[in-house]
Amino acid sequence: MISKDYTLGIDIGSTTVKAALLDSNRHLMFGDYRRHHAQIRETLHDILEEILAETGNVRIHPVITGSGGLSLANYFGIPFVQEVVAEASAIEALAPLTDVAIELGGEDAKIIYFENGNVEQRMNGTCAGGTGSFIDQMASLLQTDAAGLNEYAKGYESLYTIAARCGVFAKSDIQPLINQGARKEDVAASIFYAVVNQTVSGLAQGRPIAGRVLYLGGPLTFFSQLRLAFDDVLGVQGTCPDNSLYYVAMGAALSRDAAETDIAALAEKAAVYSAGGGYVSCRPLFSDQAEYEAFCRRHDADAAGIRTVDRPTGSMYLGIDAGSTTIKAVLCDGEGRLFHPMYRSNSGNPVPIIQEYLEQLYAEYPDISIVSAAVTGYGEDIIRHAFRLDYGLVETVAHYTAAQQFLPDVDFIIDIGGQDIKCFKIRGGSIDSLFLNEACSSGCGSFLQTFAGVLGYD
Repeated sequence: MISKDYTLGIDIGSTTVKAALLDSNRHLMFGDYRRHHAQIRETLHDILEEILAETGNVRIHPVITGSGGLSLANYFGIPFVQEVVAEASAIEALAPLTDVAIELGGEDAKIIYFENGNVEQRMNGTCAGGTGSFIDQMASLLQTDAAGLNEYAKGYESLYTIAARCGVFAKSDIQPLINQGARKEDVAASIFYAVVNQTVSGLAQGRPIAGRVLYLGGPLTFFSQLRLAFDDVLGVQGTCPDNSLYYVAMGAALSRDAAETDIAALAEKAAVYSAGGGYVSCRPLFSDQAEYEAFCRRHDADAAGIRTVDRPTGSMYLGIDAGSTTIKAVLCDGEGRLFHPMYRSNSGNPVPIIQEYLEQLYAEYPDISIVSAAVTGYGEDIIRHAFRLDYGLVETVAHYTAAQQFLPDVDFIIDIGGQDIKCFKIRGGSIDSLFLNEACSSGCGSFLQTFAGVLGYD
C-alpha cells in the first residue's frame, strides 16, 4: 500500500458528480466531472473505481459537499461541508488575489466577494433560472445542445431582451423570435446575456462586481461566449482558472477532517448505497391492475359526449391551438362532431406544421369546405396572419367554450400546458376568476419532460 497522504473531495451536484484527489502538497492527482443523470450512486462508484485503478488503494481523508451530498456523507460516516464554504476555501488557497468569484452550476448560481479578509457569499435560493439546466432547456428550443448554443453565439450580430428568471418567461420571449425568423446566432447570444443579467441582478443586487473576477463551474468553463458576455456586461476581463470544474470538490478536500479510509472501502460502500431510506415513499396511484382499469373506464365515460366523424360532412370549422411547446388542430362539422385531430411538438416554428396539416387535408379531401377558422394560444398572431384565419381567441375563452359544450354545468377548469398552468372558476355562465403561474414553469409539461430526460425516460 502506498503511504502518501491524500485528501479526496467529492462534490455531489444537482446534475453532476465531481471528484478531486489532492496530495499533501495540494496538487491535483486526479479529477473527474460527470453528469449523473439522477444515477448518483452508480456515477460515484464508477469514479471511485477509476481512482482505485489509477492510484491503487491509497489511504484518504474524504470530505463530501454539494446539494446532493448530505445523505451520502451520513451514510459513509465522513465529514460534510457546505458547498459555498468549500468553494471559498479553494479560492483562498488556490487564487488568493481574487476579488469576486462567480460560479454557475446545473441548478445553482453563486457570487462570492472577498474584501479585506472578509468573505460574503450569495447563492440563488428557490429558482434555477440562469443556470446550467436553464441553458440546456433554451438550447433545446433552438434544436441544439448547450455546446451548439455556444457555437451559434460566436456569430451573433444583434441582441434581444430575454427574461432569464424562469423558463416560462424565457420561452415566451424566445418562441416568438424563432417564429418570426430571428437568426439562431442572435437568439443564442441573447440567451447568454440573459443568464448574465439574471446572475448579476439576482445575486449582486447592485453591489459592484469589479477587480479580479474568477469564473467557475461547468457553464462558465465550457462556454466561452458566456464568459465574454459576463466580461462585456461587467466591464472586466474575468479569468477561468485551471481545474475550474473542480474548485468546490478541491475546497472540500482542503477541509479535511480526522476521518480516514481507503479508496477500495469507499468504492465498496458506494456500490451498495441506497438513498431510499431517507425518503417517505408515496403510495402507488393504483393498488392493482383492476383499480387502474376502473379509472380508465370512468374517464372513458366522461368522454362519451365527444363525437367524431370519419370524413368531412358539409361545412367544416377549423380550430388551432398554437401552444408554447405543441401545436394542436381539429375540425368539426355543424353538429360539433370532431374530425382529423392533430397534436405535435411545434419544434420552435408552428407555421410549416400547420401548412403540412392543411396540405395533407386538402390532398386527401379535395372537396372539403372549411367555412371558418379560429386560432388561440401563444402563437395566435403568427398563425392567424400566416393563414389569414377568421378569428383569434383568448385561451381561457376557448377552454370555457369547449368545456361548456361537453359539461354544461362546469364550474372549475384546470389546464396544464407546456409552460403554464391555468385554473379558472365559472360563475353564472361566465369566467369569474383566473389563476395563472406567473414566475415559474415548475410543474408544467416542459418541467415533466426535462426531468423525464434526467431519469432517462421520455
